[in-house]
Amino acid sequence: METRCSSMVAVFFFVAAALMVCSSVKATPTQSFEENFNIMWSENHFTTSEDGQIWNLALDNDTGCGFQTKHMYRFGWFSMKLKLVGGDSAGVVTAYYMCSENGAGPERDEVDFEFLGNRTGEPYIVQTNVFKNGTGNREMRHSLWFDPTEDYHSYSILWNNHQLVFFVDRVPIRVYMNSDKVPNNDFFPNQKPMYLFSSIWNADDWATRGGLEKTDWKKAPFVSSYKDFAVDACRWKDPFPACVSTTTENWWDQYDAWHLSKTQKMDYAWVQRNHVLYDYCQDRERFPKLPWECSITASSTESPSQSPTPTPLNISQQNGAQSGVQNEISNGAMNKQNVYYLIYGIIIFFIYSLL
Repeated sequence: METRCSSMVAVFFFVAAALMVCSSVKATPTQSFEENFNIMWSENHFTTSEDGQIWNLALDNDTGCGFQTKHMYRFGWFSMKLKLVGGDSAGVVTAYYMCSENGAGPERDEVDFEFLGNRTGEPYIVQTNVFKNGTGNREMRHSLWFDPTEDYHSYSILWNNHQLVFFVDRVPIRVYMNSDKVPNNDFFPNQKPMYLFSSIWNADDWATRGGLEKTDWKKAPFVSSYKDFAVDACRWKDPFPACVSTTTENWWDQYDAWHLSKTQKMDYAWVQRNHVLYDYCQDRERFPKLPWECSITASSTESPSQSPTPTPLNISQQNGAQSGVQNEISNGAMNKQNVYYLIYGIIIFFIYSLL
């Protein structure tokens, strides 16, 4: 009897310990705003939710607000969920971008998402741009297949030495390629580490209908919200971090991340057909001789000829599902689930062995 009680006590402690392990595995680690970011200006225009996991930036007639990561990165995966300013947001720009400098320096590299506000009932426009050594002029503009003011949506950047990919809810909307052949794309930002920034500011001199629609300050404050920042990248440390020479050990710089997958190409082709509003590579008036990198991207993102034509429903169903990038992100959750099953299996085995 004493032996049996001792065994049951041991099982009790084993179960308790296993449940603690299971709980620690299941809990997704979250970081507060202070652990990742610094406020750049106007701290009184910045607020958070009670638990610190939702961050709000406000714009009024006095000023906007912005934040930046505490660390710089060179190559990786960067993602954030945003809910944009609702209602009449004409003239308001919410920017989510990476930049090699704290300000708009003359030699900066930069990769931009800019969300251009509009009058009530009119859709948002997403503008992306790429800068190298202070020069940009690589704009694209897209519409979205949802209302970005009603809920949070993820906006992500995959950056390695082969391509820059802009994702919206894991759907690639823009691909900016380097070249694997000589000469490389000399306008590809691959030398300088970058911070990640976000800000809200007034740009009614150009943002909405070329500046024709002005900001209605009676609607202020304009608030954009953020949550679920995720980064899997090479964190910079002067003079060079060790990961600079070992980036191919990470999924975001392995072969499958150097180009779009078949499914991603289908999604990308659907976006190109249905949501591109402006592409500098199609602007012969502005560029009589197109920039050289336009030919690289065009040849690298052709959709498989035998693939079925995706529809908006396909895109919605595929979000967070099939692409290589998506699988990499979801593998962690699946591994955790396998740990749960293993722990519960061991517990059941020990209990039955003592009965």
